[in-house]
This record gives sequence, C-alpha cells and structure tokens, in this order.
Amino acid sequence: MKPSDFETVRVDTDLLILGGGMTACGAAFEAAYWAKKHGLKVTVVDKAAIDRSGAVAMGLSAINQYVGYGKGQNTVEDYVKYVRQDLMGISREDLVYDIARHVDSSVHLFEKWGLPIWKDEQGEYVHEGRWQLMINGESYKVIVAEAAKNALATMGDKAEIYERVFIVEPLMDGNKCVGAVGFSVRENKFYVFTAKATVACMGGAVHVFRPRSVGEGLGRAWYPPWNSGSSAYFTIRAGAEMTCQEVRFIPVRFKDGYGPVGAWFLLFKSRATNAMGGEYMVERAGELPKWAPYGTGKPIPANLRNWLGMEDVMAGKGPIYMRTEEAIANLAAAYKDDPKAFKKKMKELESEAWEDFLDMTISQALLWAGMNIQPEERSSEIAAAEPYFIGSHSGASGAWVCGPEDLMPAEYKKQWEAIGVYNHMTTVPALFTAGDGAGASSHKFSSGSHAEGRIAAKGAIAYILDHNQAPKVDDAQVAKLKERILAPVGRFEQFAAMSSDPDINPNFMKPKMFMFRLQKIMDEYCAGVSAQFTTNKHLLERGLELLGMLKEDAEKLAAEDLHELMRCWENVHRMWIAESHLRHVMFREESRWPGYYFRADYPDMDEKNWRVFVNSVWNPQTGEWTVKKVPVVNLPV
Repeated sequence: MKPSDFETVRVDTDLLILGGGMTACGAAFEAAYWAKKHGLKVTVVDKAAIDRSGAVAMGLSAINQYVGYGKGQNTVEDYVKYVRQDLMGISREDLVYDIARHVDSSVHLFEKWGLPIWKDEQGEYVHEGRWQLMINGESYKVIVAEAAKNALATMGDKAEIYERVFIVEPLMDGNKCVGAVGFSVRENKFYVFTAKATVACMGGAVHVFRPRSVGEGLGRAWYPPWNSGSSAYFTIRAGAEMTCQEVRFIPVRFKDGYGPVGAWFLLFKSRATNAMGGEYMVERAGELPKWAPYGTGKPIPANLRNWLGMEDVMAGKGPIYMRTEEAIANLAAAYKDDPKAFKKKMKELESEAWEDFLDMTISQALLWAGMNIQPEERSSEIAAAEPYFIGSHSGASGAWVCGPEDLMPAEYKKQWEAIGVYNHMTTVPALFTAGDGAGASSHKFSSGSHAEGRIAAKGAIAYILDHNQAPKVDDAQVAKLKERILAPVGRFEQFAAMSSDPDINPNFMKPKMFMFRLQKIMDEYCAGVSAQFTTNKHLLERGLELLGMLKEDAEKLAAEDLHELMRCWENVHRMWIAESHLRHVMFREESRWPGYYFRADYPDMDEKNWRVFVNSVWNPQTGEWTVKKVPVVNLPV
C-alpha cells in the first residue's frame, strides 16, 4: 500500500457533524429539524458505526443527568450549585444552566423512542440518586442512533452519513474552520469535507496514561479504549482556546474490569472499606475541612472521595473493598421474617447486581464469574483508575465555548462580539463543539451530552444562515495535508524490507510502541497510577522535555495498513492532549483536585489566586502555546 493508491474524495456540505456518539446523535437529530426548514445539507462523519459508537457503545445502567424540574423535584439552579460544588468552584455556570434546562426533554425523547426507564408502582421514575434514573440500557445507544438516522432520513439527499472515516485535521481558511480532512479505515480513500459550519464531537481521550490493567488486560479501560482525544486535538489545531485541560477525571471502579460503582453506592447503599474494615469516608472525615468550602459542603466532591480512599491505600490499608454482600443483606433484611419473600428479594437483588454490569461493562461480569465472586456472599475490590480526559463526566477538559446569549456573563460575551454570539461556537469562527469537546461544563453525562449536541447544532445552523457563503478551500493546503496524513504509509513501504520483523526497524516506529512511550512519560511525570497521582514542577518540566522528543519521533511513525494508519493518528492526537494537559497542570500552582492529581510542591488549595479557569491557545502560525487565567463568574443562584 502506497500513498499514491489513495483516491481523494471531496464532499461539500452546509453543516458538518464529526463523531457518532451521544453528542453527535443529538446534534444530528436537532440539525435535521432546522436544516430541513432552510434547505441546508447535513453531513455526519464517524470513525466507527453510529449504532455502537462513543462512550455509551456497550450500554448504560443509568441516565446520570435528569433534573425533573417539571415535577417539582429539583430546579435548574440546584443543578448549577451541584456542579459548582463537585468541581471545587470551577465551572462555566451559563453552560451548565443551559444544558440542565434542556436535558429533561432529551430524556423524555429517549423514553418515547423505546428506552426502558425503571418505574415504581406509582408510575414514577426510579432514581439511583438525586439526579440519576435507572434504565435497562444495553441498547441505549442503538435506540438513540436510530432516532438520529431517522431524522436525517427525512431530509432525503440533503443528508449524508459517512461511517468508518477517521477525521485527522481541521481544514482552515485563515482563522476560520471550513471543514475537515481524514481517511477511510476500510478503503484507500482520502476525504476532504468542506462546510459552512462544523460541530466537533469526537469524544474524549483514554490511553494517554499507562492504564492500571496491563499485560493480558491491555486495552481494558473505564472510558472507551478507541477514544483518542480527537475533539480536543481538532479544536487545539484549529487555534481554539481551551479550558480546564488540567481537570482530568479518575474514576474509582471495580478493580481490573472497571465496572461501575454508582448503583452500589446510590441504589444499593453499599459502603466502601479498607482491608481492616475501616470506612475511610468516616475515619478520614476530619481531613475534609482543609478543602473548605467544598470539602465541608454537600455532596462531597468526587475527587475528595477519591482522595480519602487513596490516603488509606498510601497508608498501607489496602485493598479497598465494596461491601456488596453487606449491602444486599441490608436491603433484604426487611423480608427476613418471611422466608419466601426473603428468598425472592435476594434473587431480585442478585439479578440487579449482575445486570448493572451486563448493561454496560460486560467484562466486569466475566471477571466476577472467572474469580468465583458472588456479590451476595463476598466483597469485591475497587480501585482508582488511570486518568481520562472528558468534559461530560466529573472531568472538565475541552474547548472554551460561547454560552447562551441570555445567560453568558458580559466578561465572557465580549470575546465573541467580533465573530458573533452563537451558542457553543469556539473562539474559532464556524467551529462548534459539545459533549466531551466542550470544557468547564461537566456532569452532563449521556443525556446532557445529547442535549448539548442539540444546542450546538442549533447554534451552528444559526451561524450558517447568517454566513451562507461557500467555504474557500486552498487546494495546496489539501495536498499538503494529504501528504502529511498518508506519510506513515509511505514510510513503511519505503523501509519495511530493511528488517525481518515488521515491528522493529531503525527507520520508523509502529504506533503501539509509540503509545507505550507516551503512557510511560505521562504516568511517571504527570501524576499517573505508578506515581500515586502526584507530581511537581521538576517532574513536569522533565515530562515536557520527553514529550518534545516524542513529538520529534512522531514524524517517524509508520503504518502497515489502514488500521495502523488510524492507530498512528490516534496516538498523535493523544500526544497533543498530553502536552496540553501537562502545560495546564504546570501553570496551576495549587492542589485543587486531590484525588485527580496532587501537586506535591503546592499541596494546598489557593482560593485567592486560583479560583480561576486556566485557558490556553496553541498558535497554528507560530507553534507557540500561551496559558492564562480567566475569572470564574458565578450565576446568581
């Protein structure tokens, strides 16, 4: 296979949606409605197949954002305060508010489309916690994807879906995004997509850090292993301002299989204890005032819950156990006087325990079976996973985007006055993002990501109607991008015969070894698992030096086939996320999120100087990074 074997395919559209996950499905569903009214064309491009694409691909056992404000349960303001509390005061509250006031409509659509949501005897939704609804969600993504495809189908030839196409780079006209380029992972085709507006929603990033599961467990992760940070790479390379790139997420999950813990804590009311039986959330509660006002508020932020458990592990009190047998026994205790009812309840709880995994993390159910663990009889280990980069869960990394005109603080709005105030547009004209691509607005999860995709698509259509000119595309730029993107194929073709082993060659490096080098750097120098999630200025400086060498060696990546070409560029995308993250961690001289990462040289939280956003821009013309503080502006809630 040679670069000359690749056909160039050009696709012109009005709105380009990049990705196939929950956010992209929300964007496609909403865009179809507005585009059809105005005769606009919508094109969706996904590197996978939309039915099983994205973080919800394997299913979910709960919808984690449902406000329920129509039923008097909560208010949107309550949700804004909840996110503010969990992110230790650092959140774009206009974005959080906007998502929260729209998310319930997405949830109601899911149910209308056929998603089974648990209901009690009164016909009310069954809550896992205050904001979570229990679902039978193995086919969650298939249902949502079908609705998006059906909406696009109503547009006839004004809608197209391209699957198995990996997007590599933004296509630019000066500082304006005019589309994207990439390649098919099934055919020798190089794609050029031109668009009047682009919505980048290609997910967050996993495997930037060395995973806790290695060897035979390589590839296991909590977040989908194929997510390589393409949203952030795309927006960074376009010159967009990024925010909260230091706020990675470290979930505590069932060890090795990464099974979810939410249902056990919230629905089953389980405790987590150390090996001695001590409950770290009780025994170490005296440490929480150090992180006031957030450590003393409710709920306790996720990172601080992590931190108290990590301190037990560092004190030699591990492993940490989820007391599943105790939780099931406590729930069944109310039926102990009726043996028949008790037996029935135990069977029901056992079934729910297994279903929690079978709905979303089948590997954990297999691991339980393989390790002879019956949750009603014995505890199971839990552990902190490696870091992930997501803007939709309890992390907050992503692009700095325009908020809704009625809520966005004046301090932020002025940044978009020159290019136009369009909801969820980045600082790059015509480039929008949402879901894991939009920063500082966490806790949107699957339902909020779908709602945010809808918000971004509506903003993008409004932008197109105000700027309805065909994009200008420089053919020389396209040719240069094609040469660069296909270079790993040519490199393998040129040098492969110089070695008897296709994976070992003095003239190139394969993507798997490149990934191992990246993970080793980030794990050891930027607060990964082996460093107990701790770093300092000197480690970060050394890590940045090593990343610089890795970036040079990225020019020697080689691909034997289309699959490896995809792997090459996935790892380049990860490398850029890594550098962005490291620069942000280095800039923020405090420890605000212990349990996500800890700066040993700045071990305390500094509300006076660091209750701010850390934002950065990579300049495409100069290749230089600038990092700055941006004030946090709270809504009056």
